[in-house]
Amino acid sequence: MLKVLMKKREIDCLTKDLEELRKKAAGFEKREKELESDINEAKTDEEREAVEEAVDEFEKEKGENEDAIKALEEKVSEIEKEVSELEAKVDDTDAKAEEEVKKEEERKAEPKMTVRTADKMDIRSIVKDEQMQELLGKVRSAIKEKRAIEGGSVMIPEIALGLLRENIAEYSKLYKHANVRQIAGNGTEVVMGTIPEAVWTDCCGNINDLSLVFNDAEVACWKVGGYFDVCNATLEDNDINLATELITVLGQAIGMALDKAIIYGLGTRMPEGIVTRLAQTSQPADYPATARPWVDLHTTNIQKINKTGLELFQAILEVSAASKGKYSRGERVWVMNETTYTFLKAQGLSINAAGAIVSGIEGAMPVAGGVVEVLDFIPDYDIVTGYFDLYLLAERAETRIDQSEHVMFLNDRTVFRGTARYDGLPVIAEGFVLMNVKNTNPTTTVQFAPDTANTDVSE
Repeated sequence: MLKVLMKKREIDCLTKDLEELRKKAAGFEKREKELESDINEAKTDEEREAVEEAVDEFEKEKGENEDAIKALEEKVSEIEKEVSELEAKVDDTDAKAEEEVKKEEERKAEPKMTVRTADKMDIRSIVKDEQMQELLGKVRSAIKEKRAIEGGSVMIPEIALGLLRENIAEYSKLYKHANVRQIAGNGTEVVMGTIPEAVWTDCCGNINDLSLVFNDAEVACWKVGGYFDVCNATLEDNDINLATELITVLGQAIGMALDKAIIYGLGTRMPEGIVTRLAQTSQPADYPATARPWVDLHTTNIQKINKTGLELFQAILEVSAASKGKYSRGERVWVMNETTYTFLKAQGLSINAAGAIVSGIEGAMPVAGGVVEVLDFIPDYDIVTGYFDLYLLAERAETRIDQSEHVMFLNDRTVFRGTARYDGLPVIAEGFVLMNVKNTNPTTTVQFAPDTANTDVSE
């Protein structure tokens, strides 16, 4: 079952994070002994004060690490419980499916074709589903570009030593921060206007009329996805669990496209991105009349910074103040690529009382607070920050990954397909800021993967 596979994959990722935290915890004992020595050797008030600060920092870091370990252990335990429940359901479903297939075979003496899943379970009930039959018919007539796996012979060595691929732990890094709403059909989210201030008056005076406006944000439907077709011989002859890896890659590909759309989406055939909205210099012609009043943010919420060291972080804090969080109930998120993240870590280097070199940035932005998410498609030295629960992500169908031999049966190939349906937009656009920390105008548009399979669709 694909959900079980994805849950187990999540457990593997969390376990790796847990191992790193436990390794870090093992080093605390050595640091604690060093601090004990510093305490005994401190003679002047200045030395004692420095040691006290180091101890406070150590206790804080140790406590955060212990809390993180506890949280991950609880999360792993929770997911393992979910996996057990899902596997129990699968066993029951398989028994029923086998019984149905047996009855069907008794009624019709003709060969049956099956769908192979990554965990090698026979889920023939999927083939009989009406939606799956409709899908297969559409794929047969709509395939225009072969997304084949190249270099198949490389994957069939005499001794298989594993598969090296990109280290992407999560399908989407921004999904968990966004305001996700599951809907069917077109939808709107109601947005309350600014809360008015009540009016003071005499105890026996008349009550004043307060004005409150409601607006809405409209969302439609767009689909993201792709497929691979693989020679069955390649699947059968290599020692790598290629089916599992392809399913993982499809999920990650969809997650990467979703993250890019949340930041830079054009609003046509995909969600409207945060940066796209900030960069608007005039109200779009199709801007809904019932939406919140459009505000020009391309000068106030897009900035460039020319500072280094402590002054850089002061400037970042000042620029980020343009993002208003009065509608938010979540934490601030900072999105950047690895080059920018490394640059900020270098700018935040210092030496603590124990003589160790430390950086003020370790997964969170100093002083301003908030989690840091690293995404490679963000241009160098650009940072997008704000309150991502102010981004509405309308989810019509979460990531779905299918596998079938039927689509290219005569070609002796198996097709792996992944799709998801979303729309979205920054409901409170002033909750976000785009900045560049190298005194360069920030990039406001990026390239998306071209839709070569639908070139005949009108804009």
